[in-house]
Order: sequence, then C-alpha cells, then structure tokens
Amino acid sequence: MPSQLSQKHPRGLYILFFAEMWERFSYYGMRAILLLFLLDNISGGMGMNAAEGTAIYGLYTASVYLLSLPGGWLADNIFGQKKAIWYGGIIIMLGHIILAVPAGGFLFFLGLVTVAMGTGLLKPNISSIVGELYPEGGARRDAAFSIFYMGINLGSFFGILIVGYLGQKVSWHMGFGAAAIGMLLGLIVFKYGSARYLVGLGEAPSQRQLKEESVPVSGTNKAIGYGLIAALVIFLIALQISGKLDMTTAQGLAQGAGIIIVAISASYFLYILIAGGLNYVEKRRVFVLIIFYLAAALFWAGYEQAGTSLQIFADRHTERTVAGWEVPSSWFQNFQPFFVLVLAPILASLWIYLSARGKNPTAPVKFAFGLTLLGLSFFVMVAASNIAITGELASPFFLTFTYFLHTVAELCVSPVGLSSYTKLAPRRYVSQLMGIWFVAASLGNLIAGLFAGGFDEKNIMQMPALFNQVAIFTTAFGLLLFVFWKPVKNWMGGIH
Repeated sequence: MPSQLSQKHPRGLYILFFAEMWERFSYYGMRAILLLFLLDNISGGMGMNAAEGTAIYGLYTASVYLLSLPGGWLADNIFGQKKAIWYGGIIIMLGHIILAVPAGGFLFFLGLVTVAMGTGLLKPNISSIVGELYPEGGARRDAAFSIFYMGINLGSFFGILIVGYLGQKVSWHMGFGAAAIGMLLGLIVFKYGSARYLVGLGEAPSQRQLKEESVPVSGTNKAIGYGLIAALVIFLIALQISGKLDMTTAQGLAQGAGIIIVAISASYFLYILIAGGLNYVEKRRVFVLIIFYLAAALFWAGYEQAGTSLQIFADRHTERTVAGWEVPSSWFQNFQPFFVLVLAPILASLWIYLSARGKNPTAPVKFAFGLTLLGLSFFVMVAASNIAITGELASPFFLTFTYFLHTVAELCVSPVGLSSYTKLAPRRYVSQLMGIWFVAASLGNLIAGLFAGGFDEKNIMQMPALFNQVAIFTTAFGLLLFVFWKPVKNWMGGIH
C-alpha cells in the first residue's frame, strides 16, 4: 500500500504528513486535558468554574488559529513557509515545556500564549506547501489533502490517548511534557525530510520575487486601507467605552475577542476586494472564500464542542465504567480521529473515482453535506441530554454516534476547504488567505468555548435546548448551501 501511494503522490507529502502528525499529537493531546485541568480543584488543577474555564479554553484555541493570519503574512513576506514551520515548531515545543513546569498561574498562561504563537506560525504554512506540491489542482490535490488529514488525525489519536491518560491518571504536568516530546519528534522529521524532498518549495521570497508579485497601490487605495484600519480601531474603542467590551472577566474577554475576530476578518476581506489589485475573476473567487469562511466558522463552532460541552457531557453525564475501570473522559475525543483514520482513505478514493466519471460533488455541495450532518449529530445529543436531565447516565453510544457523524461532516468540510483556499486564493495572497481560513476556525473555537460556558452546573435542564440551537443553525446553513450551490460554483471561475 505505501509503495502504491508513493507512485501517486510526491514523497514530500509524507514528510509533511509526519511533521504535521507530531505537531497535532502535541496540540490535541494538550487540548484534551486543558479544560479538565482548568476545572480540576482536587488534583492540582486551576479550580475554575465551568463558565470561566470554558471561556479561557475558547480564548486559547481561538488564539491558536487567529495567529495564523500574521503567521501567513510573515511567511509570504519574510521567512518563507519552510522557515516559518521550523521556527513555529520550536516555539510550540518551548510552550509545552513551560506548561510542564508546575509553577502557578502566570507560568501556565505564559505557556499557553507561547504555544498559540508557535502554532499560528506553523499551521497555515504547512498546508500551503501541501498545495504547492500539486500546481495542477484537481481531485488529486483534494485526495492529497485527505491523506494529509489522516496525518493530522493519527497524531490527534495518539496525542489524546497518551497525553490524556498521563494527564488524568498520573499528573497534569506530565501530560503537558509528553506534548513537548511529540513536537520535538515533528521538528526532527521536518528538518531532515524537507532538505531532501521539499527542495524549491516554501522558500523565502527574494527581493526580485516581491517586486514582481507586488501590486501597485494607488493613493486612493492606500487611503481606503488606512480608513478601514482607523474605522476598526474607532469601533473597538467605542465598544470599550460603552461597556460592550468588558475585559475584567474571562467571559467578557472572550466575547470581546469574538467581536474583534469578526471585525478583523471583515476588514481584511474588504481590503483585499477594494485595494488588493484583484481582477474581476479573482474578486468573484474571493467572494466564494467569504462564503466558505462563514460556513467553516459555523462548522467549527459545532465541531469543537468536542473539547467543551461534549467533554463536560462525557465527564459528568455519560456511563464510562468498563469491567470496573473508569475510562478517562478525555478518551471520548478520540472517536473523531479514529473515525477519520478509517474513513479518510475511503472518501479520498471516492472523490477520485467520481471525478474520473465527471460526478465529483463541487466544494459548495460538500460543504452543504458537512454542515447538514453536523446539525443531525446535535439532534442525537438532544436525545442524550434528555436522558441526562432525568439523573441517569447516558449510554456512551450517543457520543460515539455523534462523533461518527462529526467525522463524516469534517471530511466533507475541512480537507475540501483547505484545498479550495489554496486553489481559489490569488497567488500573492495564498498564505495570508490560508491564515484567514484558520481564523474561521478561531472564531468557531471561541464560540464553542462561550457556548459551553452556558452549561450551568446547577441547572442541567437547559442542555437539550442548548444542543438544539446548534442543531438548527448548522442544519439550516447546510440546506441554504444546497439551494445556492450552482451560483457559488459559477463564481469559482472554472476551478473545481
């Protein structure tokens, strides 16, 4: 099997596969125990309440993806993608080492900030190089991103398994230390593999390249750009003065961050459309990227409940005892990467099979499938929470089936979205727009954290209604995309 895959895909894909695998081992492993550590008041955790803990969790996971935007800019304009990945990996490893030191709140939050900064530098750029391996685009690139996605989930599976067990059963900080070791292994793979199999890809732009690819910006366009920035600053100051942004609590800080993310994203898209020097076809494609951005933000807001509301449900309202041994609640998050590992090769082959027969669904249709399936999964959780409010523990099969639907939905959205952004983005903005794709994940993660903060520990009766909200919103957006997929496809300008 590996030799057959090697004939179809360049070896550089597998270097990126394993480098990303170890980076995701560190990220998802630490993420699996983060909220539990924040809520724990018995075994050396932070002892926060659910609202405060989930807000901080949402801020952290949102920051990880939000920082992808400056990370993409630095790669496009200064480092190049390969150096950005290398420096980002080193910073991530240092962050996990800081987290492994049991030295109080300040050092812990310093570690979170460090990991977020490193991930913002690494994450968009490794995906950009995957796209560079397939300049011809098409179904082969989609299949490559599905294979790459298997690496993400393989790392996630073992990260949650190992770090989750060490964190919950041995020591929180030993779990954080294991995440640092995972990132070290990823750095070793990338350092030696990229020198041989990624030659000429992801290099720092030379002055000549920058000059050739730069777009002359008129005085009017500059004024528009500065005006957008000034309007954003004035808007944020007005919100702060009026009391709409309350930075004195974790929840208020998270809400303010959500407003800032939406404002930054809107300003960035407006700037590219107005002052980015795009032609008519490129502008239509950017409009498609905006639609995919909104769909992705909504998708991740539901999908990332795995680390927040679904983690709380697994920990407090799900039967977890097997043969007298209590399964760590963090292990339930492993259903997602496990199902991806099983289903990703099947869907990757399916896209190629359908493409060869001219029947491969377009990206808008795949997005619509994904959002609709995600919505259906939360109707399953409505049923599970109706059992929980009676005082009984829900069967683990509810979460299992929910995560199965999440996985099929994820494979219709995430690898397809990654591929679409690399194909539709104007070449001079590709890393920056990859950053915007991850900003959508940032917004979704933040919403997921704020949503879980609504889980009042003293009033579990609200759970069915909360899950029902997610189910209705995501299903409705998915159906809307089904209705309008043809106009969206036309705006893609012949790119599939």
